[in-house]
Amino acid sequence: MNTSKMQNFTLRAGLFLFLLSIFSGLEAQYPGAPGGATGGGKAPNMNIGRFYGKVVDESGKGIAYANVQLLKSQTDPTTQKTTEKIISGQLTADNGDFSLENLPIMGDFTLRISYIGFAQTSQVVSFGMKQITGGTPGTPPAGGGFPGGGSFEKDLGNLTLKASDVTLDTVTVTAEIPVATLALDKKVYRVDKDASIAGGNAQDALKNVPSLSVDIDGNVALRNGSPQIFVDGRPTTLSLDQISADAIESVEVITNPSAKFDAGGGTAGIINIVLKKERKLGYNGNIRTGINTRGGYNAGGDLNARGEKTNIFISGNLNQNKGYSVGETYRQNLFGNPYTNLTQSVDGIMNGLFANGRAGIDWFIDNRNTITVSGSYTRGKFRPSDEITNTTEFLFKNDSTVTSEYVRSSLQDRNFRNIGGSVLFKHLFPKEGAEWTADVNYNRVRFMGGSEYSTVYDNGRTSQEEQNGTGNGQFVTIQSDFVNPLNSKMKLEGGVRAALRLNTNSIENTYYDPATDQWVRITSLADNFKFNDDVYAAYGQFSHQFKTWGYQAGLRAESSVYSGALVDTDSSFTIAYPLSFFPSLFATKKLNETDNIQFAYTRRINRPNFFQTMPFTDFSDSLNLRRGNPTLRPEFVNSMEVSYQKIFSKGHNLLASIYYKQASNLITTYLVNEFNADLNREVVVATFANSNSSQAYGGEITLKNNFFKKIDLTSNFNMYQSRVDASNVETDLVINQLSWFLKENLQISLPANFMIQFSGEYRSRAAFTPNSGGQMPWAMTTTNTAQGYTLANWFMDISLRKTFMDRKATLTLNVNDVFRTRRNGTYTVSDIFIQDSWRTRDAQIFRLNFSYRFGKMDASLFKRKNMKMNNQGMDMM
Repeated sequence: MNTSKMQNFTLRAGLFLFLLSIFSGLEAQYPGAPGGATGGGKAPNMNIGRFYGKVVDESGKGIAYANVQLLKSQTDPTTQKTTEKIISGQLTADNGDFSLENLPIMGDFTLRISYIGFAQTSQVVSFGMKQITGGTPGTPPAGGGFPGGGSFEKDLGNLTLKASDVTLDTVTVTAEIPVATLALDKKVYRVDKDASIAGGNAQDALKNVPSLSVDIDGNVALRNGSPQIFVDGRPTTLSLDQISADAIESVEVITNPSAKFDAGGGTAGIINIVLKKERKLGYNGNIRTGINTRGGYNAGGDLNARGEKTNIFISGNLNQNKGYSVGETYRQNLFGNPYTNLTQSVDGIMNGLFANGRAGIDWFIDNRNTITVSGSYTRGKFRPSDEITNTTEFLFKNDSTVTSEYVRSSLQDRNFRNIGGSVLFKHLFPKEGAEWTADVNYNRVRFMGGSEYSTVYDNGRTSQEEQNGTGNGQFVTIQSDFVNPLNSKMKLEGGVRAALRLNTNSIENTYYDPATDQWVRITSLADNFKFNDDVYAAYGQFSHQFKTWGYQAGLRAESSVYSGALVDTDSSFTIAYPLSFFPSLFATKKLNETDNIQFAYTRRINRPNFFQTMPFTDFSDSLNLRRGNPTLRPEFVNSMEVSYQKIFSKGHNLLASIYYKQASNLITTYLVNEFNADLNREVVVATFANSNSSQAYGGEITLKNNFFKKIDLTSNFNMYQSRVDASNVETDLVINQLSWFLKENLQISLPANFMIQFSGEYRSRAAFTPNSGGQMPWAMTTTNTAQGYTLANWFMDISLRKTFMDRKATLTLNVNDVFRTRRNGTYTVSDIFIQDSWRTRDAQIFRLNFSYRFGKMDASLFKRKNMKMNNQGMDMM
């Protein structure tokens, strides 16, 4: 069974079990069923018929696990209303075959076939026997015998499914890898068949997703902004490099989150990483392992077992990361006497090992109530080491130059543990589509780290320092949501949510005093703090669908309280943000059978975090000191987008968007110079300020092409103009920047079950430096800047995949950054200094990975009347 079949079987399994469970009840009620009513002039119908055939696509290839239903129109004798009843049904076999047996032979039936990504088809079928209301049971029609010489087996032939047209609610972009879906408020990209991510992490998975750009440090940009990172619909305390790519099923890109989602956390939208959770009958699983040319390795597996009352899932991953990075910074300082030029080169080595496990259970209490309990545990250890060479040139007024140099070596030892758990309750109401959910998610993370620094100066002097830190974080979300379809065209949704975050952090700096042979604590550089961040929210939204268009309108209200304290200095501050409202509006218009257009408007907020408001100078990087600004105000962003989608024939699809974003009180990094008493010299400090405003507008095109049914090409192009007005911070400080990026993904199917994939991206200089929002909550990350831009960069990855053992086994060889061109770089210009900086990491790594899928389906083991699965069983990592 190949991966595509397995995935689509997952989506259909719940419906199939539901159909199986009600067949007996339906046939007992049907007048022609054995044991049915024979009075009242109605004759019993003989269940001896059989329809069989094969479901194929437009190329004639059989479609596995398509849903085949046989329905019968029936009139209620009391109400005289005509309804359709299900007579039989099944999923097609691996080659597309189906066989519906023990069928009533009287009257006409409707055969309905559906499969995700294809248009549903229906046709009238019969055995040629008219429904008899009197006379001898089973009597053939006058003037003829039984069709087929008395054999009620009818071959329906090959039944062809065509690629689906655009629908109003959801538009399916027909492409095998990845499957892309455009809905009212999000786009979904399947990444589990991307060969280049095998053995990698979430950074590798996201970098090939259209609309996204990921730098070498894992910072994610979505249309020139910083999105919020979710895992299974909830914020995560894990960074992207701590999530295995093999555990990811799909990525949801929500450029304009509706009122249903958090209004804060990422002004560019939300990236939701959906982890694999099988829902197949019986048991199934996957085991995998791999190595790379840096000496790293990975191993993992998934197992799922589904029974009558329970669905159990468990997975585990082990990754050892070994990497190498180089970088250089050149700075011209425009302050001090004399002026100085500084050059810094860095060689770094990373050694890391982390493992995580996930497990959960869905308990089907009855037909309408389900409880999902899940948990996760992650543990990691990282030992990065760096050698930094600093050269300083002192430029005196008499044109003389004096040079000094030192080499600083560092060795760090970082450990972290993450425990997460969630409990979700789901209730289905008798009304179709009506449901209520309530869930609690808890995460606790603990990290410990130590760093050793040794510096050798060119005059022979040496120094030794140490930095040790510990921290704890707890994150709890409590929420409840309901969905109430008022009728087949209108739907009402709403909910409440509380997100409670508590973090503590303690960092201690010491130096070695050779005179006393003692380590001395530097109290002025201690960093001991704690903070609470609580957000309370409620929302409601209403959607209405018409024949060719529909809309969804929503309103979210949020209030938050932020409090922090510096323990050593006995200082604290509290910021209570007032109640704010965040509207959202979406509208979809179906122009014709192949054209669809959408409009979206949303309002979001970006509240300052602890590091941005902490009135304390961070000395962890002596070249880049940082300090927060407790007077920062939150920034508000208004976003508008118009999208157009065109479905062409033969697998060609186009999605084009134009968008506009306007931000007030944009939080930006701002550089100042000052004299620091602890260091006894003038220093540059990066702090934060609210700029007047900013705007960004642009367009994006995603084009998917299929050639000769062997070549899939996905092209993504995004161009935008940005403008930041920070003249309130510094006179005439206004930045205008035109930026663009191009992303290509080419997959070619070769003979003998080989497939080759080329992935590449070019990104021009950009005015903003993004902060992904998915890093550790205690990590100091980059943000928008009004004093520079990021440098252009490009890269290409190549992957080769071979499937064998009846498509159960896969061997993948991939190499990332083939030409060693992928690098991070920034250019900063101000009245204080001019700086160029660049860095590369893990260029040209080869990875070899093997995976094997197994499983067994046995539908006879599961006989519940309602096996509708809970799709929101989130396990919080």
